[in-house]
Amino acid sequence: MSKVILTGDRPTGRLHVGHYVGSLKRRVELQNSGEYDKVFIMIADAQALTDNADNPEKVRQNVIEVALDYMACGLDPAKSTLFIQSQIAELCELSFYYMNLVTVSRLQRNPTVKSEIQMRNFETSIPVGFFTYPISQAADITAFKATTVPVGEDQSPMIEQTREIVHKFNSVYGETLVEPKILLPDNEACLRLPGIDGKAKMSKSLGNCIYLAEDPKDIKKKVMSMFTDPNHIRIEDPGSLEGNTVFTYLDAFCNDQHFEEYLPDYKNLDELKEHYQRGGLGDVKVKKFLNNVLQEELEPIRKRREELQKDIPYVYEVLKKGSEVARETAAQTLHEVRDAMKINYFDDMELIRSQAKKYE
Repeated sequence: MSKVILTGDRPTGRLHVGHYVGSLKRRVELQNSGEYDKVFIMIADAQALTDNADNPEKVRQNVIEVALDYMACGLDPAKSTLFIQSQIAELCELSFYYMNLVTVSRLQRNPTVKSEIQMRNFETSIPVGFFTYPISQAADITAFKATTVPVGEDQSPMIEQTREIVHKFNSVYGETLVEPKILLPDNEACLRLPGIDGKAKMSKSLGNCIYLAEDPKDIKKKVMSMFTDPNHIRIEDPGSLEGNTVFTYLDAFCNDQHFEEYLPDYKNLDELKEHYQRGGLGDVKVKKFLNNVLQEELEPIRKRREELQKDIPYVYEVLKKGSEVARETAAQTLHEVRDAMKINYFDDMELIRSQAKKYE
């Protein structure tokens, strides 16, 4: 069986460092690993419309923002198929068929859906499209016969629901769909990077993000304002790592080489943590180190994005070609699904012959 990756993002705006450590950086590594036969990267604009139906222009403008960030991070059109979800009509048809395999109560139990509904204040009036987006996501994954789905920890319930749909479909109609496996970040700090204010989730709406293409001055300003240990008032005070956003970011981004370059008094992060916990190390010094680390990591991404922005038609051409490739693949899966469900009336010559014989 071919090894296939499918993953993507809703175009809600520019991507931030939470996206980067949670999935983007890993996608680039997987793309370049040579271990996968195909890599599909989707800009999920149709899914974004489920809670932006009254503002399609917002979604339309954000598609290019995501595409620029994708390519700036190293996703290569020669190695990965970058495409736009709404351009693959077959996904809608697959979603419709899968709806018959999922109950309303099962969707209501999905913890990701529950938290997203609460976050958007949809409790009293949930758009049907938004409510059923786990089914749409199952269509996205299965259309490309993805064996691996690299996502953040918060998406685990969605992948589990996809696996349930695959199992149900194959049980009813015969082995047709591929059951995917989730691939989580291997760095625990990357599973869910907090916002710079210490809030559990980094969110554009909360204004607590550091964007991938952020200006260096803005990055520094945000880092220096980061939430640390509120009880670490004086330098000599022992500091706590628990809930300390600066150290969470260092866990996600820094390595021993960064210490050689920017903080040679310490060999590694463990030494820095130990000093902070026993006291005698100020937050400002740690934040300055984190700023250097982030600047080094994000500078090449920002520069690549600036170059890509000079040729926007090229970026759209990449998405157009990728969408054409993706649609061919999804069409083949849909053909197999129709065959399995016995709704391939005009292709089934045996059906036509048997019906003709029946009425002779």
